[in-house]
Amino acid sequence: MNDAVIRVAVVEDDSPIRSLVCEAVRRADFVPAEAETAGMGLELVADQDIRLVILDLGLPDMSGLDFIRELRTWSSIPILVLSARSGESDKIAALDAGADDYLTKPFSVGELLARLRVLLRRAPQEAISQVHRFADIEVDLVRHAVRSGGQDIHLTQTEHRLLSVLLTNPGKVMTHRHLMREVWGPAHVEQEHYVRIYIRRLRQKLERDPARPDHFLTETGIGYRFQP
Repeated sequence: MNDAVIRVAVVEDDSPIRSLVCEAVRRADFVPAEAETAGMGLELVADQDIRLVILDLGLPDMSGLDFIRELRTWSSIPILVLSARSGESDKIAALDAGADDYLTKPFSVGELLARLRVLLRRAPQEAISQVHRFADIEVDLVRHAVRSGGQDIHLTQTEHRLLSVLLTNPGKVMTHRHLMREVWGPAHVEQEHYVRIYIRRLRQKLERDPARPDHFLTETGIGYRFQP
C-alpha cells in the first residue's frame, strides 16, 4: 500500500464484534470508520473517502442485502461481508447482490486481514493495465494473447472471456450465475456445468498442477475465485 490514509467502514451492530474488527483494521495500519446501522454506513461511504466496507448482514434498520444493493447503485468500492450466516444460499445471495467476498463468524483475524488486503489491491490492478501476470503466465486482454514461460498458449474465445472476467476481479468470489451471465449471456444462467467444464480447461492450460490449482480456486457450492 501507499502512504495515503486508507479508511475502512465497519458496519456492524454488535458492539464487541465491531470493536474487534476495528482493532484488527488498525493493526493493519488502516483507519476504521464505525457504523452500527445500515443508514450510518451509507452516510459514511457518501461523506468520507471510504476504500472498503466490512458489512454484517443482520442490521437493525435494513438488511445487509438491501445495503449492498443500495450502495451498488452509486459505488463500486469493495464489500466484504462478515456474517454468522454460513449457509450457501446466504453467501450466494450476498455475492449476487454485489458483495465482493464473504467471511463467516467466528473468524480468524489473520484471514480477515488477508482478504481485506486482496480486495484493496483490486482497484489499482484494474486501473493500471490490461496486461495481467501471475506465476509465469502473462495475459494481454486487449490483444487476446496468453503466454507461459515465453510460449504462446491458445485459448478459445469462450475460454478467453471467462479468463478476462476472473482476472479483472482478483480475489473476488464469482458465483456460477454471475459467470454464466457475463460469459454466456442471461439465457444460459442455469447451465452451471458450462462453468465447471471451462474452469477445468483453464486449469489444464494455465495451472502448474491442474489437480491442485494455485490461482483458479473453487468456492464449494458458490463459484470460483481468481487468486493472483
